[in-house]
Amino acid sequence: MKLAPLASAIALATLTQAAVAQSGPEQTAAQLLDPAKVVQPMQDPKAAVQTMTNLMDPATMMIMMQRGMDPATYTRMAQSAMSPDMLKAYMGFLDPNMYMRWLAAGMDPSFYTAALAPFLNPNMYMKWLTAPVDPRMLQLALAPLNPNLYLNWALAPVNPANLNLMLAPLNPNLYSQWLAAMANPQTYGTWGAFLNPATYGNIPNPFAGLTQPQQAPSAPAQGSPAQSAPAQAK
Repeated sequence: MKLAPLASAIALATLTQAAVAQSGPEQTAAQLLDPAKVVQPMQDPKAAVQTMTNLMDPATMMIMMQRGMDPATYTRMAQSAMSPDMLKAYMGFLDPNMYMRWLAAGMDPSFYTAALAPFLNPNMYMKWLTAPVDPRMLQLALAPLNPNLYLNWALAPVNPANLNLMLAPLNPNLYSQWLAAMANPQTYGTWGAFLNPATYGNIPNPFAGLTQPQQAPSAPAQGSPAQSAPAQAK
C-alpha cells in the first residue's frame, strides 16, 4: 500500500516531463517574448508549471539571450503589442473560471508534486553545471565579435518591417480591429454573455400577461346578393 503514493508521484512526474517536451524551451522563449501570450501561464496552472519548468532549463535562458540581440525580436514584440490580441489576453483576468482553476489547483496535491518535480530531477542540475561549456553559450559569448550583429542594428531603422510598424498608427484598420475586439462578447470570456444580445433573446417577457394584444379592426362585411337585389330595383 505504501508503494501507491510513490507510483502516483512517478507517473505524475512522467506526465509532466511529457508535457514539457511538447512545450520546450523554444516555445517558452517565444511565449515570454510575445506581449499577447506572456499572460497565458498566469491564467492556467498547468501552463504555469510547464513555463516554470522550462525556465529552470538553461536552454531557455540561452534562447532568450540570443533573441534579445536580434532587432527583429523587438519588432515582433511591438507588432504584437498593437494587435487586438492584447485586449483578448488581458481580459482573461476578468474571467472567474481562471480563479476557480487556481483555487482547484491550490487544493490538488498533484499540482505541488508537479511543481516540485523539476527540483528533484538531477538532470536539471547537470544542465546548469555544463552550461558554461555549452556551444550555445560559447556562441553567445562570441556574438559581440560578429560584425553582422552591429550591421543588423544599423539597418534596423530602414527595415521595411520597422517602417510598416511606424506607419501602423496611421492605418484606420488598426483602430477598427480594436473596436471590433472591444465589441465582441467573446473577448470578455464569461462576462461576455452579459454583453451578448442573444443572451436575452429567450427570456420571457414578465409583462406579457398584463397587456392584451391589440386586434386590428375587421373590414365591414359586404351584404349578401339577396339583400343587394332590392336595392338595385329601387
